[in-house]
Amino acid sequence: MRLLHTMLRVGDLEGSVQFYTHVLGMQELRRKDYPEGEFTLAFVGYGDEAENTVIELTHNWGTDSYDIGAGFGHIAIEVDDVYAAVDEVKARGGKVIREAGPMNAGTTIIAFVEDPDGYQIELLGRKG
Repeated sequence: MRLLHTMLRVGDLEGSVQFYTHVLGMQELRRKDYPEGEFTLAFVGYGDEAENTVIELTHNWGTDSYDIGAGFGHIAIEVDDVYAAVDEVKARGGKVIREAGPMNAGTTIIAFVEDPDGYQIELLGRKG
């Protein structure tokens, strides 16, 4: 078994694709419109779906926003240097909601950014 993707419902597909590709450096891997169902799926990630877990961005036509709810936490992305990654996110127009620094009650360096729909992405320093 293998984890394939995480699906997020997004209100502005182009804005979300821009965030994940331009701000976080992913690639748009594929996109397909489903006119009969009135939705579009776009898949983004750091590498080919055959070898990597990716994010499925689902845009239901005519829906501008969603209530994220209290159950969803965040997506985590490992980076070489959290401080440098935060600087790069800021330079690319991304929203940082927790600056880089040690996690609460620990020493792991983390930061949080937020995508256009309010989903949180944790940036974690590479271990070892």
